[in-house]
Amino acid sequence: MADPWPRGRCSRAAAAVRKKGSLRPVSRPENAQPGRRLTPRGAATRARIVAAAVELMYVKGVNATTLDDVRAASNTSKSQLYNHFPDKEELVRAVVAARTEQVLERERGYLQRLKSFRGLVRWRDALVQRNALRNGAYGCALGSLAGELADQDDQARATLAESFAEWEGLLAAGLRRMRDSGALKPDADPEKLATGLMAALQGGYLLAETAHDIKPMEIALDMALDHVKSFLTA
Repeated sequence: MADPWPRGRCSRAAAAVRKKGSLRPVSRPENAQPGRRLTPRGAATRARIVAAAVELMYVKGVNATTLDDVRAASNTSKSQLYNHFPDKEELVRAVVAARTEQVLERERGYLQRLKSFRGLVRWRDALVQRNALRNGAYGCALGSLAGELADQDDQARATLAESFAEWEGLLAAGLRRMRDSGALKPDADPEKLATGLMAALQGGYLLAETAHDIKPMEIALDMALDHVKSFLTA
């Protein structure tokens, strides 16, 4: 993967990587490579490198983060870094796998038992509060990666596509439970409502990042929730 990469963060990125109908959980090893057994010390070194790269690429962007930056932040030697990651492409793919699992683990905690509109509001509040800690800076951890990688690395794009599909699927499953329990009207479409919520979320992240102000994200999510609310039975 050649440097530099264009770093275009845009709301189309989330839509570009969504793959409808693929709702299986995303599960990827973070500390092992196929066909390679690591010692505990080697696994710890690899995990430290990936953790440093995850944070650097979130704050600086994939393109602006160099292997020297990662080496310094992870306190590893060049030989250690290149032993685990022979090039930047392999490191970026490890970052994508690690970051998507972090985000999805968090979202599963909020959404796997979602069954009420109040639960949706709590989900919204948690996302807004988390982003408010940074005044909206840096955007969505997955959306920012998608903005840089969707048109550059097809393997990374596919991983992100599965992750966005699972995230949207968690929302759709919760909305389906609400409809099945009678909380939503029979004509409510959980899949379409979930797509609307995800689009509002990703657009809100982008506007908040650009403005360094959380308000656009709040407005976008609240308008999407108002649309869901119009299908409530009581």
